[in-house]
Amino acid sequence: MRKTAILVLALALCAFGINDALAATRFVTMGTGGVTGVYYPTGGAISKLVNAKRKEYNLRMTVESTGGSVFNVNALMNGDLEMGVVQSDLQYQAYKGLGEWAGTPQTKLRAMFAIHPEAVTILSAADKKINSVADLKGKVVNIGAPGTGQRVNALDLFAAAGIDEKDVTIEGIKPAEAAGMLQDGRIDAYFYTVGHPNGSIKEAVAGARKVAFVPVDAKLVAKLVAEQPYYAPADIPVAQYPGVTNTADVPTFGVKATICTSSDVPDDVIYTVTKEVFENIEELRKLHPALAVLTRENMMQGLSAPLHPGAIKYFKEVGLIK
Repeated sequence: MRKTAILVLALALCAFGINDALAATRFVTMGTGGVTGVYYPTGGAISKLVNAKRKEYNLRMTVESTGGSVFNVNALMNGDLEMGVVQSDLQYQAYKGLGEWAGTPQTKLRAMFAIHPEAVTILSAADKKINSVADLKGKVVNIGAPGTGQRVNALDLFAAAGIDEKDVTIEGIKPAEAAGMLQDGRIDAYFYTVGHPNGSIKEAVAGARKVAFVPVDAKLVAKLVAEQPYYAPADIPVAQYPGVTNTADVPTFGVKATICTSSDVPDDVIYTVTKEVFENIEELRKLHPALAVLTRENMMQGLSAPLHPGAIKYFKEVGLIK
């Protein structure tokens, strides 16, 4: 009887210890994007870095594939995510109350750091002879689902080029589906704002139907850059896509992917994640060719929302800001 009582007590204490440990562990989720892009594996890599020290930090991170930047901002503001990948242009618009958030500034949005550059990429069927943005008129073009960054970028480009939405038959499908639809002849071209190389575009290039990148004229790029502070000239590296009909890198414009959060997320959580990322940049660089350009300095660019205090604390410690 005594042995049984001791055993029950031991099990109870053990269960209490486990429950106590679980209670002490905080869980955070990072919203990313589609599984064929760079957001999802980048989020996975950051999660892996943090979870490797979960016992030390009592912090466990999970990654969620989402609809992209607009979805991530809204989920951050609703408290459904603690962190999310957001294009630099949409970070700017959300905080300022522009675009999707016209008249409703997302004042709790906070920046952590930037990751890779993203080029606004237009891939077309070569047989459609789409040699310029103007040639998209009268074509069936996928500009991405509502809530995605590429849809915003496509509409910005149409406005700069004087193209009315009625001039184009617009589709709003996911990039993961766009490659197959281009090959099947159901669309003539599609937009994808993404780091290169990219899986969806590789799939499209490898198909039987020949494809080509559509260049964005330098004057259009200059106009977009002058009007929007978050845009910058960019080039699409064709060497990474054997089989594409272009013979030289293709001029376009782009943004940066950034990691954002909310002012409601505790300082120590953001400090921990920022520290682990910046102290393991070499590991991130190896994850994907788009991340190979990462430096501590360029990861501080493209941030238009205020920095989260947790990130500020780390940046001050290592001398990145005064």
